[in-house]
Amino acid sequence: MSEDTYKTITDRSEAIYTEKRSKFIAIALPVRTHEEIKTHLDAFQKQYYDARHVCYAYMLGADRKDFRANDNGEPSGTAGKPILGQILSHELTDILVVVVRYFGGIKLGTSGLIVAYKAAAAEAVTAATIIEKTVDVDVTFLFEYPFMNSVMRIVKEEEPEIITQSYDMDCSMTLRIRSSLMPRLRARLEKVETLRFEDAEE
Repeated sequence: MSEDTYKTITDRSEAIYTEKRSKFIAIALPVRTHEEIKTHLDAFQKQYYDARHVCYAYMLGADRKDFRANDNGEPSGTAGKPILGQILSHELTDILVVVVRYFGGIKLGTSGLIVAYKAAAAEAVTAATIIEKTVDVDVTFLFEYPFMNSVMRIVKEEEPEIITQSYDMDCSMTLRIRSSLMPRLRARLEKVETLRFEDAEE
C-alpha cells in the first residue's frame, strides 16, 4: 500500500463461531467517528442484553493510530486483543469489530477464549468486502469569474472531485483530491490570476 491509501470494509458483515457450546456472534462494521462507534455499541448492548459479553475492537483514521480493544468482562487480553489482532493483520482501518459471546456452560480457559475470539473476528472480517481507499484532502479557493476557464481547464486535467462551487461576483470552489496529488493541483491553481486559497487567510 502506498502512503496515501488505506483499506477498509464497505458494509456490515457477520459470522457465527461456536466452541464447546459457547456461541460467538461476530459483526464487522465500517465506521468513521467515535460517535458512530458509540451508537453501534449502545445498540449491540441493547440487542444482546442477555449475552454474557459484548467485546470489541476498533481502528480509525488512515494513519491507523486511533484504536482500542475492550474485553468487556472477559479475562484481560483474551477478547479485545485477538479481535484487534485481526484488524491489524488485515491492515484495516475505519472498522469496528464486535464479538458477542453466549456462554455455553463449559469454560474455555484463557487460551481457548483467545482462539475463539480470534476465529470469530477473522470470520467476520473475511466475510466483509475489503476495499482500498485513497487518503483525500480538500482545497477551497476564491477567484474572479473571468478566470473560470483557466480554473476549469485545471480541474479537467487534474480530475479532482468538485465538492462545492458557487458563481457570484467572486466564484468559490472546493475540490477534493488524493493527498499525493494535491501539491501539483495547488501549484497549478496558484498560477491563476486573482485566485486565492481560503486556508491562507487563517
